[in-house]
Amino acid sequence: MDKYTIIKAECKGSFSERLMQLYMKVGEYLDSEKLEGRKIQFSKVFLSDAQNQYQQLIDSDLYQEQLSKAATTVVEQPPVDGCKIALLLKTSDQQPDFLFHSIRLTNDETNGMNSYTQTIMLFEKYLRLIKEQGLSLAEHCVRTWLYVADIDNNYQGVVKARNQIFATQGLTIDTHFIASTGIGGNTHSRSACVAMDFLTYPNISEADKTYLKALDYLNPTHEYGVAFERGTRLTTSNKQQYFISGTASIDKHGNVVYVGDVTRQAGRLLENIGALLKDGDATMNDVKYFIVYLRDISDYATIENFMQQAFPDKPHIIVQAKVCRPEWLVEMECMAVKE
Repeated sequence: MDKYTIIKAECKGSFSERLMQLYMKVGEYLDSEKLEGRKIQFSKVFLSDAQNQYQQLIDSDLYQEQLSKAATTVVEQPPVDGCKIALLLKTSDQQPDFLFHSIRLTNDETNGMNSYTQTIMLFEKYLRLIKEQGLSLAEHCVRTWLYVADIDNNYQGVVKARNQIFATQGLTIDTHFIASTGIGGNTHSRSACVAMDFLTYPNISEADKTYLKALDYLNPTHEYGVAFERGTRLTTSNKQQYFISGTASIDKHGNVVYVGDVTRQAGRLLENIGALLKDGDATMNDVKYFIVYLRDISDYATIENFMQQAFPDKPHIIVQAKVCRPEWLVEMECMAVKE
């Protein structure tokens, strides 16, 4: 059985002190998970300031003794409650059946390169890695995350590059795309304006995937020029996993709904997620966690109260990250599992 949890530092003390707090918290959690036969498989680290925090994280006991034992990704998307660093952890009583590639570009690689060129470089790095293992983007990659600095200006270059790469890999409107979140985010490389994560399952075939539609709620993404699936269900021998892409307040015509009202936008995007899950024979009860992206941190209290009322028992984290359309004030992604 897989288990997901979110662990945050306390909202006090220096960053090094918060790293030690997390080290203790994560150690206690993993010890309790070990009693249930589960070990850490994956961690996602949310930082508030990668330029000043990344190296401290990498050098810390938290990373060296705990997080480095699993697939790990690090992104600057500030937790808006002020904790500076938070973790999404996956533990399991089974051996990992996935590969996770967190691909970043260095300052030397990105200096003078725009978002289009950087996105091409990231995809090419990933394609070289999986080619060595006899895998393909179209068949074996089930989820991507694209973190875009200054997304209001850089997103179009990312979209153009992704569309171009997908066309070369047989990913078209006549075949399928890949579940994805394209969202604001930064890395520790100052000149990098794009970073990417890839979730790959080596032992699956195309028949194991179902692409989720909710056409009464959401239009196909290609209608407004982007290439990703709204959601994907992956069926393996012991479970069904639902990878729901970053979802916002959008209608079946591709229009932004409830402009200027963050609460109503949150309600509508959750309707959309519910409809996608229903298309795959799942419900909100199957959701394991939510990641909530806020454009404006002053909306934090409103959305935190909303999530506590709507899903009091489900882990969630709210981070600051601009969505790809300025009119979207909030976006969410989630993961659901049916054992």
